[in-house]
Amino acid sequence: MNGLRVEIDLDKISHNTAELVRRCHGRGMSVTAVTKAMLGAPELVTALDAADDLGDSRIENIERMRDSASTAPMLLLRSPMLSQIRRVVRSATMSANTEQDVLTALSTAAREAGVTHDVMLMVELGDLREGIMPGSLHDLVRHVLSLRDLRLQGIGTNLACRNGIEPTDENMHELSAMVDDVEATFDIEIPIVSGGNSANLAWALGPGGNGRVNNLRLGESILLGREPLHRQPIDGLHTDTVTLVAEVIECNRKPTVPWGRSGQNSFGETPETADRGEVWQTILAVGRQDTDTTDLTAPAGVEILAASSDHLVTATDRRMTPGDELRFQPGYAALLRAMTSPFVEKAFGPTETVSEATPDQ
Repeated sequence: MNGLRVEIDLDKISHNTAELVRRCHGRGMSVTAVTKAMLGAPELVTALDAADDLGDSRIENIERMRDSASTAPMLLLRSPMLSQIRRVVRSATMSANTEQDVLTALSTAAREAGVTHDVMLMVELGDLREGIMPGSLHDLVRHVLSLRDLRLQGIGTNLACRNGIEPTDENMHELSAMVDDVEATFDIEIPIVSGGNSANLAWALGPGGNGRVNNLRLGESILLGREPLHRQPIDGLHTDTVTLVAEVIECNRKPTVPWGRSGQNSFGETPETADRGEVWQTILAVGRQDTDTTDLTAPAGVEILAASSDHLVTATDRRMTPGDELRFQPGYAALLRAMTSPFVEKAFGPTETVSEATPDQ
């Protein structure tokens, strides 16, 4: 087994999925399990069985799951690229959309493929990532309804991804009111009202009502057992689902302060280092090319000091030997990059010792 790998406990992810689906179903909401952080790994699909459907931002990942014979409904979360339209209607059940020209192209491709393609229109509610401005929603709805090979199945929004804008009673009420207005204006029914992602969980499972919101798209909460707004563990879920394992390649007693005239490092930074005397400087064969090294939680007795493209520099409380392994817990950004790196082996399966989930409080 490769000395640089991510170990993914599918049993724990399955538990997280089933538990979140149970809670959301209890509030009248379906769950779209988001697979993009793990590149639509076919091994993951079975662990997500309890979810109502799957979602991914990349058509390549959806195709990968389709190639593994998955028949689950799949939502393309990112607005389709015009260059990939034919692939989208072939593999994705539904796609999120914001652009009139893209919708027209989707309709043409769907007609050529002999299928009806479902669409979800995404509206902007303040986070300023993707989304139709509310004043333009009617025009886009009218356009979709004019395209016979498309079916308007949902209206959704996305929050907390770019600017960290929180889902609140106010913006979720605004989304519900938009859906009510569209249905009344066009005399149609909107089956899916997707309120957002894992950042919505505190609101969705809180004491208030959910209005028209009946779907959430959950990634980080399923895969890591945490909510994204404050990165806090969710009661009853496993947070140790994924481990990044890295191999020691050097360990020496070294000072903590560099010497010589200094300029910028290879990433254009000018690091400032406190003098802590000599430490066991332990270097591991993982770097910024492989993961987000600022988003790793080190094990006890290990402190991350710095990282270059290919090296993670740590201070350890004892001498390590080349070939030893250290185990880190990745956050969402670290997981995403590690799964994307071709140099990091992906190992799926249950761990030998399954720790307890965080107890309900």
